[in-house]
Amino acid sequence: MLQRTLVIILLFFRFFMNGSQLILPMDQHQTNHLKAYGIAYWVLTQQTEVNWLLNYRGGSFMFPHTERFENELIIRGVSYEVISEAQAAEIASYISGPDVNMDMMKLDKPPKIAVYSPKTKLPWDDAVTMVLTYAEIPYTVIFDDEVMYNELPKYDWLHLHHEDFTGQYGKFYAQYHREAWYQKQQQEYEASARKHGFTKVSELKLAVVKKIRDFCAGGGFLFAMCSATDTYDIALAAEGVDICESMYDGDPADPQAQQKLDYSKTFAFKDFKLRSDPYEYEYSNIDNNQHERGMNEATDYFSLFQFSAKWDPVPTMLTQNHESTIRGFMGQTTGFKKSLLKSEVLIMGENKGISEARYVHGTYGKGTWTFYGGHDPEDYQHFVHEEPTDLNLHPNSPGFRLILNNVLFPAAKKKKQKT
Repeated sequence: MLQRTLVIILLFFRFFMNGSQLILPMDQHQTNHLKAYGIAYWVLTQQTEVNWLLNYRGGSFMFPHTERFENELIIRGVSYEVISEAQAAEIASYISGPDVNMDMMKLDKPPKIAVYSPKTKLPWDDAVTMVLTYAEIPYTVIFDDEVMYNELPKYDWLHLHHEDFTGQYGKFYAQYHREAWYQKQQQEYEASARKHGFTKVSELKLAVVKKIRDFCAGGGFLFAMCSATDTYDIALAAEGVDICESMYDGDPADPQAQQKLDYSKTFAFKDFKLRSDPYEYEYSNIDNNQHERGMNEATDYFSLFQFSAKWDPVPTMLTQNHESTIRGFMGQTTGFKKSLLKSEVLIMGENKGISEARYVHGTYGKGTWTFYGGHDPEDYQHFVHEEPTDLNLHPNSPGFRLILNNVLFPAAKKKKQKT
């Protein structure tokens, strides 16, 4: 009799567990926001859909409860709640209300992620690879060979490391051209250019930029930070124009380069002016430099826009956060002058006081691109040779959350996107 009773209790327990949901709160009650994204990605790899509850408790995640999923949450230190199917239905009903700025987005397939980055070590880190590693989200490092050999279509999402697509080696010449890492990078880039049939690094980088443009046109998702944002557009606008001085490519820049720029080819920026001085640590006037910004670490913030979850699900996904005001952080490219953005560009985060956009988004063909200014959301002014940020000290970083929103964005079912 006792054995039969135990069997009945066990069956009831299993039924209850199979009929419940796990919810990962993404508000102030979450102990590790960054690893929560990794859990959501991992659940997708287990052929299980994840519901992204847009604007509900900071953009929470919900998926079926299993013992395996719960154990993984415990191992990774992510806060969660077990709720009944009835409670889950109540949440879904509330979110669907016409007067509530929330929505439920189904994520159904883990995106294949590539990071465009040199294979050799450079004396600085990359925020995206750091947070992907910390969140335990897998990615593949690719560079010029893979792009030129047409391997981009293998991936859904591409991040551009802090690359200089103009072929000017980050305009580090004045300060670092005698250092071994700089000289080695120049040698490797020049060898790669010759390998692919180009006489100049700038020509190879332009070819790479155009391949990435085609990746977007075909439905790819592009995400770039810091100098990979403005130099990408500068390279497109300067197609067929020599903007590099002799220390970068062996001959002088075209003195008429500025007049020959074609802004119709760019993704985000228009009417910008090149910084032609090869010793100046700026590419153009797109970036608000430190003097223009008039900010310091204590006063530097930008605000996220709030979008309609039901009518604008894409920017809503990209701005999910438990904070609406984000601490600013610098980079070689820190913020974008709003006056130099094309009219169709969607601003998702800005410092209104200085007319600076920090986080922008747009479409190209069937795909999308997102540009995020700055280098490291938890290191206000990161310098060459500095140690990378320890994300164990910043598990709830709202600035890093914006990066991870972009990582999960391609997993959303396309039929739900209304942009």
